[in-house]
Amino acid sequence: MTHGAQRYVLCTLSGALFGVGLCVSGMTRPQKVLGFLDITGDWDPSLALVMLGAVAVHFGAYRLIRRRPAPLYAPEFFDPTRRKIDLQLIVGAALFGIGWGLGGYCPGPGVVSIGSAAPSALVFVAALLAGLFVTGQWEARSGATGQAPPDA
Repeated sequence: MTHGAQRYVLCTLSGALFGVGLCVSGMTRPQKVLGFLDITGDWDPSLALVMLGAVAVHFGAYRLIRRRPAPLYAPEFFDPTRRKIDLQLIVGAALFGIGWGLGGYCPGPGVVSIGSAAPSALVFVAALLAGLFVTGQWEARSGATGQAPPDA
């Protein structure tokens, strides 16, 4: 198997494992997510345990992986250099939170939920794709890329 084919197999397996984890944890069920976000009503804290589990796995895996000189399929690790909290970040985070709170989906679970053909998932992913398209058009016209300048 070629290096490129190995990369695609690994990406596919990683994505499938992530999707299974989202299904098992309940993150693909909007009512479960909305129950977690409803802290003044019938709050369901179970997703906090899912998040803590994910953080714990990442904490260990990150330290193990960063011992390597480079990722398996890239020449070097990418470390974001942009640390500025600006209007673009605040607006993006607010839109993400509003969308998550209204629909009960965020991008990963929304895409996984397409497999169920649930109308809410299909509408969410259509809106996600429209938002990505509009953002791409805006960035192309304004010259904004969302990336930090080289000297940042």
